[in-house]
Amino acid sequence: MKIKQMNHMSFDELDEISRPAPRVVEFEEVANKMVSRRGFLGSGVAVGAGAFVMGSTALSAGKALAAGTDESRLAFKMVKANGLDTITVPEGYKWEVVVSWGDPLFSNAPALDTTTGGTGASQELAFGDHNDGMAFFSKDGKQIMAINNEYTDGKTLHANRANGMPETADDVRKNKAAHGVSIVEVAQRGGNWGIVQDSLYNRRITADTEMDITGPARGHKWMQTSEDPKGLVAKGTWNNCGNGQTPWGTYLTCEENFNGYFTANDKNYKMPEAFKRYGLSTEGRYNWAMSDARFDLIKEPNEPNRFGYVVEIDPLDPTSRPKKRTALGRFKHENAELTIASNGHVVVYLGDDERGEFLYRFVSKHKYLAGGNNRDLLEEGTLFVAKFHDNNRGEWLALTPKTTGMTDAEISIHTRMAASKVGATTMDRPEWVAANPNKAEVFCALTNNKNRGVKPNAGGDATPPSGPNPRVENNFGQIVRWIPMNEDHTSSEFKWNLFVLAGNPAVYDDANAGSQNINQDNMFNSPDGLKFDSKGLLWIQTDGNYSNVKGFQGQGNNQMLVGDPETGEIRRFLVGPKECEITGSAWNAERTTMFISVQHPGEKGNSHWPDGGQSVPRSSVVAISRKDGAVIG
Repeated sequence: MKIKQMNHMSFDELDEISRPAPRVVEFEEVANKMVSRRGFLGSGVAVGAGAFVMGSTALSAGKALAAGTDESRLAFKMVKANGLDTITVPEGYKWEVVVSWGDPLFSNAPALDTTTGGTGASQELAFGDHNDGMAFFSKDGKQIMAINNEYTDGKTLHANRANGMPETADDVRKNKAAHGVSIVEVAQRGGNWGIVQDSLYNRRITADTEMDITGPARGHKWMQTSEDPKGLVAKGTWNNCGNGQTPWGTYLTCEENFNGYFTANDKNYKMPEAFKRYGLSTEGRYNWAMSDARFDLIKEPNEPNRFGYVVEIDPLDPTSRPKKRTALGRFKHENAELTIASNGHVVVYLGDDERGEFLYRFVSKHKYLAGGNNRDLLEEGTLFVAKFHDNNRGEWLALTPKTTGMTDAEISIHTRMAASKVGATTMDRPEWVAANPNKAEVFCALTNNKNRGVKPNAGGDATPPSGPNPRVENNFGQIVRWIPMNEDHTSSEFKWNLFVLAGNPAVYDDANAGSQNINQDNMFNSPDGLKFDSKGLLWIQTDGNYSNVKGFQGQGNNQMLVGDPETGEIRRFLVGPKECEITGSAWNAERTTMFISVQHPGEKGNSHWPDGGQSVPRSSVVAISRKDGAVIG
């Protein structure tokens, strides 16, 4: 397949082409016995509001779903699913666009030229494309946001190119500059949010920004290239998906589908097995190798080993250099959820967003000291991978030289292989992880997995329906919850259940109808983004099928919902414009405004949001607030 065709594929579609595998439906009979109607999985797997087993308030399904009763903590009227090309929020709320792709961050930068998508120079001074995870920071009364820019839309970024692909060196420069992270100061003026042009804090971190390699992989032979023969300084970050935030004031940006950017234009090139495990292909999604040899696998065979990490950035120090934290492992990172354990150790939960891959936990070697120097706590520690059992128990398996037969550096670079060696549980695409700020419990969105029970993961590990992944050919996804033993995030054991099994009860009467806290009013598919507010309510964002037909009939555009972990109640709070993903969330310091990302509206050409008319669709950051100015979350 030609590169120009791959530009318009999703990364999942690219992975399917890169690693085709035979269908081996050998678990379907087991799954059918295991899964029946929605009160199902009674023999070990607890699902839905009426089946919580881990210390949360146990309610009957009727009570848990009694929307509008005095017991509900969801103080808004649920919005209906729809397919409109706008944002829908509850009565009493309003929304506004804060910044969109191509908006200048500096007064000397030109406005976006939508007929060409701009130039390399203009994009380096402008907000990046396809914004995703974000976090809010405050200093001296100023409010600064760090926002991921995951990938690009060739139809708009390269609007002057017939195939939507870079054709010149400046096209490549522009494409690389649209990736990475945007750091911007924002302010509310005249009642409206917007960026502060020329702020000291405004800067772009792109695919060409230098950053230090830290942790076990630093200096390893697999990290050495002709441009960096010592393997100490990587150049760039891209496909930045979810994020994290540290109590010492730094931003964690997570490299996800880094594999789709490399090429090898030699029919005799033999792809290394390690590259196959990470989904590399001889024909990537972009054409960066045209003017940058780093992306040619033949010229720079170690370059891919330098990506797929969590990068730590200080958004309040414009002179600081980002740091790649290899101790947190290398895989397709979704987000990095950081919490401080009761014993003072830093714990980071991490999902690997690919079908049949794993859920991880990092525990720092040293302890967090309030007011102390914590800047290097993510440089040393132990990485663990999750093993779920069908009896609602689980354990964290340490990835060490003793358990894997690999060195610490090899574990950091080839983390997937290390996890396979210890027999971790293959998961249904673990995406965002969220830790409750008010109690020791953690949630992870398992967005979907059409390959569950159909074929193994990229490493050949079996994917039987079991534990928190109960459905064959899972098209709807679920959210798993676990509580660490003794409420200690560093404990090696935990209890788990499913908070919700997404589905469509208007179409199905089997497991695809979803769990008991799903009904025809609040149904959705493909939970992706997760974030807790200060009240302990879980905000759920979706990135799934918005066709509104067949099994997805009545589910409308992608959306944001709110769930109450205490009761299991879920209500739809927001619906996005056509063909978008709703992702990322953050609050201002006063918590009167919630910010979210609307990514890739009109990805199939059927949206003109946010400007309307016949305008070019643009990914944007949106501010949501109550009309009465009260606190949100």
